[in-house]
Amino acid sequence: MSRPVSHGMLIALTASVCASAAAAAGIERQFPSTRILFEPGRYLEFSAVYADPDLEGEGGALAPGVPIIGSTGDIFGAFGNFGAAYKADLTERLSYAFIADQPYGSSTDYPRSLYAGTAANIDTVALTGILAYDVTPAIKIYGGLRAQRMKADGAVPFLGGYTIETDADIGYGYMLGAAWQKPELAMRVALTYRSAIEQDFDTVEFGTIDSTLHVETPQSVALEFQSGIAADTLVFGSVRWVDWPQFEIDPTNYPLDVPMVEYEAAWTTWTLGVGRQLTDRLAGAFEVAYEPATDTILTLLGPVDGGVITTASLSYDFGSLTLSGGVSYGWLGDAEAATGTRFEDGRLTAVGLRLGWHF
Repeated sequence: MSRPVSHGMLIALTASVCASAAAAAGIERQFPSTRILFEPGRYLEFSAVYADPDLEGEGGALAPGVPIIGSTGDIFGAFGNFGAAYKADLTERLSYAFIADQPYGSSTDYPRSLYAGTAANIDTVALTGILAYDVTPAIKIYGGLRAQRMKADGAVPFLGGYTIETDADIGYGYMLGAAWQKPELAMRVALTYRSAIEQDFDTVEFGTIDSTLHVETPQSVALEFQSGIAADTLVFGSVRWVDWPQFEIDPTNYPLDVPMVEYEAAWTTWTLGVGRQLTDRLAGAFEVAYEPATDTILTLLGPVDGGVITTASLSYDFGSLTLSGGVSYGWLGDAEAATGTRFEDGRLTAVGLRLGWHF
């Protein structure tokens, strides 16, 4: 069954297609959004993003008199990110949604210099269940539970051949939020809090030593907004704060007296974009995401301090189906590791697709 075209909705789909291309704190791969809660009726979508970051470091010293000579080579591998979501109504006011995503990840591998062989891999999959209630036609409140599965491994050869591998663990958190909207003007503001998620892993260090590891992925607060500004034209954006000092990897037998991974400062990401309905079925959008630099010493896991990501995208409405595609290009912020190695002139390219179905 076909549906009436909603210009604000189609533009919003267009704008969000490459959200996963961001690289906050070097390991965040997907910014969660409440957009699906405002889809009419029953709605199912699948999304995929392929991203290829490129970053090299140079200089520094492992110890006094032990300089790091030459470039590290490109330390980031390309990766794919996948997502799915389903939303349906229970009553005229009550609806629910399920969202599957891959919020965090790392594919870091140092190919050259004294760092050669240093590597880290983090894989996560999360499932969120949400209930939403329309208090009035203009006000919606929502909340839900989140389950997150994480697994990781790493190696730091220059620290006595150190290695670590974790089992897979599932942790739980929650989210709460409220939104105000005026659909006739394509206007909406949504404020969402997502809790930290604690996870406890059984680990093996140095290949033979059994230990345990506690990790807490950070809490966050996001303000999302959109508004029609002219006929068939929408401005949209968000402000998102993430409490990254909560995230720390401090293995029991790590050779140094400091955590393997830690962050000194919280991160704030700003996005702003404009979308335009080009025809009754085709919409386009351009978006810029900006993270200010924290000017702190960063981990070798993801030495990226802020940056700018630009995204251009299109959506086409086939009736009950909507296909969206986008291309992102970005500049990764320069950073310095505790060893003094400088990481500069990083770039990121990404492409994304999303297929949505109203039925």
